[in-house]
Amino acid sequence: MNGAAANVSQAELDKFGALARRWWDPQGPQRPLHELNPARLGYVRERIDLAGARVLDVGCGGGLLSEALAAEGARTTALDLAPELIEVARLHLLESGLDVDYRLQSVESMAAEMPGHFDAITCMEMLEHVPDPASVLRACARLLKPGGRLLLSTLNRTPAAFALAIVGAEYIARLLPRGTHDYKQFIKPSELGAWLRAAGLSLQDVSGLAYDPVRRKAWVGGPTAVNYLACAVKPE
Repeated sequence: MNGAAANVSQAELDKFGALARRWWDPQGPQRPLHELNPARLGYVRERIDLAGARVLDVGCGGGLLSEALAAEGARTTALDLAPELIEVARLHLLESGLDVDYRLQSVESMAAEMPGHFDAITCMEMLEHVPDPASVLRACARLLKPGGRLLLSTLNRTPAAFALAIVGAEYIARLLPRGTHDYKQFIKPSELGAWLRAAGLSLQDVSGLAYDPVRRKAWVGGPTAVNYLACAVKPE
């Protein structure tokens, strides 16, 4: 592994690595990610001209968003620290025919190697799974070019998020495997904003990310009490 940092939970890697072989199954345990992906991509597309842009996908998992970015014409690099996920992501390129540079590497180690390299960075549904989210944001800030944008999604630490994302999704509807989320790791927008400012980034937008599991559809807008997206920019 290239530059694996201390900012990782082996239990989290094991948990998601165990899901790797069904990552691309739209009816499998990652079904909600498949259904969230068009909304996530739309949020990015509205803020970045992806054609020809250098884009980094941090915490890429099996590559759902990474491939979507590449399909839009972005020169995409993608990172994860679960070997099983990187293997599945690389194998899926044989089916899709797309070009993504998948790396088993931490964002902190890449920041030391490639500062100021990327036009945009995405980090979706990842911050709530690492011990030190602020470290990830500092590394992303270093990797961005001046004027580059960081696009994020995470879960708010509210009673509504606990009820829907954990009790509802994991225990009642069983949309996600039990133990997918730890409520203590959820992030309030005010906390995210403070970490972004400390990293030298300017928060431009916070938007709710709504999801209807019955209609199997997600969209940007509405309250931020459960899932939300954010966009920050590195000053010129």
